[in-house]
Amino acid sequence: MCSLNGGLFVKVGQHIASLDYLLPREYVSTFKVFHSSAPSTPLLRLKRVIFEEFGVPAEELFSELGEQLGVASLAQCHRGVLHDGRVVAVKIQHPDVRKNGYTDMSVIDLLVSGVSFVFPNFHFQWLAREVRANLPNELDFQQEARNQEKFSAMFKHLTFIKAPRVYWRYTSTRVLTMEFCDGGKLDDLDYIEKHQLPVDEISHKLGRMYSEMIFVTGYIHCDPHPGNVLVRRRRLSRRERREGRGREGEVEIVLLDHGLYTVLTEEFRMKYCRLWQALINKDLEAVRKYSEQLNAGQLYRLLASMICARAWDSIASGIDQAPMSQNELKRIRTNALMYLSEITQLLDTVPRQLVLILKTNDLLRSADHVLRASNHKQSLLTMSKCCLRAIGDHDIQRCSWWVGRVYVRLRTGWSVLMVSIYELWLNTARALGMAAL
Repeated sequence: MCSLNGGLFVKVGQHIASLDYLLPREYVSTFKVFHSSAPSTPLLRLKRVIFEEFGVPAEELFSELGEQLGVASLAQCHRGVLHDGRVVAVKIQHPDVRKNGYTDMSVIDLLVSGVSFVFPNFHFQWLAREVRANLPNELDFQQEARNQEKFSAMFKHLTFIKAPRVYWRYTSTRVLTMEFCDGGKLDDLDYIEKHQLPVDEISHKLGRMYSEMIFVTGYIHCDPHPGNVLVRRRRLSRRERREGRGREGEVEIVLLDHGLYTVLTEEFRMKYCRLWQALINKDLEAVRKYSEQLNAGQLYRLLASMICARAWDSIASGIDQAPMSQNELKRIRTNALMYLSEITQLLDTVPRQLVLILKTNDLLRSADHVLRASNHKQSLLTMSKCCLRAIGDHDIQRCSWWVGRVYVRLRTGWSVLMVSIYELWLNTARALGMAAL
């Protein structure tokens, strides 16, 4: 049905595909096809969209507009060439998406309400709410372009991250023209092997980027499925060489599709930071406290398991002790079916910001699973450092006396240093083959 109706129904299919922790594998794997391919629109119809947006034929804007680079639920992307020779990627909205979007949304609302009436334990209203809330921003490509530029400015200190440059002259509400970036998709293992890209480095850099987003800035790209992440060897420009920004040939991550972001409130971000600290430190009383502050109530154990995708007994014994085993994964999938009603109830009551983070976390874990990355402890250490920095910055802002601010800076710096030393020891041990980490 999603494929036949296209547009918003494909978007719902993509949401379902990200619910690995909630739905049986057969359902999830069926919908995952929408992450890399969706029903396409003939190029001739897309050129009509360009004419409607700019008032001139596509040929006046582009000397070439040909190869299809990808198809998504709301748009598809083609390789183009500007008249000055610059190679670009042109993202064009499917012609009927804007016209049919809100009608489709009403149909989805009706379907969800009908199923909820027949099955009272069916709590998927949150999914319909998410799609409806996100739709206006995702249909506005100028907003996406602004997000893209804000992301580039906010994360310029992470030199291994890139977002394509926007060409505003060729951008409108339904057409987004940007720098063409080559590379392999995150799940293209043949490309990764051919270019000898270390999977643990890819995983670490992706985790670092999202830890900064979630814990430090609170500005989160909410759609990191494999089709939206390219990996490649970095090529430095002359200016970057002069300024010493990054290393030639290091792994570079190119983040695409900036249509869906969430901005965390300071209050929520601090609660989430402290919850993750409690999970890492196996402080179960603090896990209960901060989970309840996020509206989990008596389902705090379930929320903790959903956040870190681990069984409660693994959380209680320490999630840093060992990565998830196949036996634990099997138990989690079994329990997800047993507690389906409680899970959907929880998703219906926690803050919307947390629902988007859960979706993002699941997509990142799926990427790690595809990459077969083995840097479990390093990922936790990266999150821990970002949590410490975020809490330290927050506490400094609340200090009215300079002595208190100095104390918080020293405390935070010391804690981050201890984590960094432990991280260095782990990396050295792994390099020397001293332990399987």
